[in-house]
Amino acid sequence: MINESHTAVARELAAAGGVVMLVGSLDTGKTTMARQILQAAVAADKTAAYVDADVGQTTVGPPACVGLKWIRGPADLDELERADQLQFVGSTSPNRLVLPHVVATATLTSRARDGADLVVIDTTGTVSGVVGETLKYHKMELCRPDRVVALQRGSEMEPIVGMLKRFFSAEVSVLPEDPRVIPVSPDQRAAHRAARFAAALGPPLERWRVRPTVFAPTLPSGLDLSRLHGMLVGVQDGEGRCLGLGVLEHREGVLRVVTNVGEGMQGLRLGSLVIDLEDYSTRQVNLREVMFGFEL
Repeated sequence: MINESHTAVARELAAAGGVVMLVGSLDTGKTTMARQILQAAVAADKTAAYVDADVGQTTVGPPACVGLKWIRGPADLDELERADQLQFVGSTSPNRLVLPHVVATATLTSRARDGADLVVIDTTGTVSGVVGETLKYHKMELCRPDRVVALQRGSEMEPIVGMLKRFFSAEVSVLPEDPRVIPVSPDQRAAHRAARFAAALGPPLERWRVRPTVFAPTLPSGLDLSRLHGMLVGVQDGEGRCLGLGVLEHREGVLRVVTNVGEGMQGLRLGSLVIDLEDYSTRQVNLREVMFGFEL
C-alpha cells in the first residue's frame, strides 16, 4: 500500500531543497519518509545528503554515532549503511547526552548544507517529556532547518509541534504515521543494534596499546584503568572527525583499544556504553561513575 500524501510531500520537499528535519516517535515512518525524499531528489538530479541522527536505530553508520551519507545517484541509495562521515555521540540513547547528540547533528548538517541541494535529517524517536523536547529544541536551534515534518500517531506530537511553531520560523507540517511501517519489538531493535555494531567492529581487528593521555574527556589522575575494560570509544582524527569505533581492553595491567581503524588515529573519545565483542550486546553506563566513582 502506498501512502499518496507522504509521496506527494516527499516530492514537494525534494523539489524545494534546503534542510528538512523529520521528527516522530518510534515506528511512525521517519526513515521511510527520508528514503522517499532522497529517491525523489535523485530522480530530480539533485545532490542530497542524509544526516542520520537516530543513534539507537541507525541506517547510516554504526549506533552511537550520527552519520552523513552523500546521495549523488541511485547507487548511493543502495548503500545507505556506509557512512561518508561520522560524529561520535557515545550512546544509543539521548538521555543525559543531549549536548553531544545535538552538536554531532549540527556539525554534520553544516557540512552537508555546504555541498548539497537538499539535506534530510532523521532523528530519534524520543519526542516526549523534558529530554525529547529539549533535544528537538536544540536541534532546531543549531541545525536551522527550513522545513520540519512531524509524523504523528494520535496527538502525541502536539506538544513538540506547538513548541517548534512558537519558537522557530521553519514551516512545520504534520502527517499521520505511515501505515506501511511494521512495528518493531524491543528484541528486534536490540538485534539490529548488535548487527550494526558487529559490522562496525568486524575483522580485521587490531589491538593498539594506548596511553592515558589520549582520551577525551581526560582521565582523572589515579584512575584504575581496569574500570575502562569494555568501554566503547570513538576513534578520532586530528580534525574533530570520528574515523570509526573501538572497544577498550584492559589485561595484565595494559590498556589497549581493539579496533579496525588504525590510520589517522589521534585520540579516543569515551562513550557511555560497555560492549561485549562476543555478541555485541551493550550496557549503558554513567561515565561520571566510571571515572570518579559517583554520579554528579
